[in-house]
Amino acid sequence: MKMLGIALVILGIVALVYGGFGYSRNRTLIDVGGVKATTTEHRTIPVAPITGAIALVGGILLLVSPRWRRS
Repeated sequence: MKMLGIALVILGIVALVYGGFGYSRNRTLIDVGGVKATTTEHRTIPVAPITGAIALVGGILLLVSPRWRRS
């Protein structure tokens, strides 16, 4: 559970700081003979701030919660 808590805290902080995850993709528009035209598409997947806050709080709760022991 500790690893899950750490992962949620890190993901929550990243989501709050960056507000989304971006990536770029190269795409070929035309490829005729020796002529090749390409373009780069920049996309961002938005992450709502509430999602980052929930992940952050959930991760903190997992880290500070008492451990359940079986008897």
